[in-house]
Amino acid sequence: RPFIDKEHPSVQKALVKASTASRAASHGVGLGDDTIELINMRVSQINGCLTCLSLHAPRAREAGVTQQQLDVLPAWRDAMTVYSGVQRAALLIAESLTVIDTSQDRDAIVAQAAQHLSTEQIAAVEWTAVMINAFNRVSIASGHPALSQKG
Repeated sequence: RPFIDKEHPSVQKALVKASTASRAASHGVGLGDDTIELINMRVSQINGCLTCLSLHAPRAREAGVTQQQLDVLPAWRDAMTVYSGVQRAALLIAESLTVIDTSQDRDAIVAQAAQHLSTEQIAAVEWTAVMINAFNRVSIASGHPALSQKG
């Protein structure tokens, strides 16, 4: 299978540029790298993206995500005291944009998230989820391997 990012590098470059803009928008509305990386990890878990998981786990730890938060991330809904309200709201939004379920009430999901996130933060979380979903699909389509960790 072709590595689609290598076959069409201008498209990959545009995706990276969009992702950089998304991260800047998140920072601009007060979202930290810890929340961004939790989104990246959870979406990559759902999508089963080996490459993105191997890339974002160390980035999450560098951003201050605890090992406990990483360990229980698939069960974040039950880990009431492990994540902040902002992180829980961000994970809710990110999951809703990763597993598209037409029976879900997106307005209700956004209203629930709005208890902890401003409108601008919700939009930034949605862009983060869109970006990592795109990168997951590039890596899955290409069959990218896990990244080796320096150590």
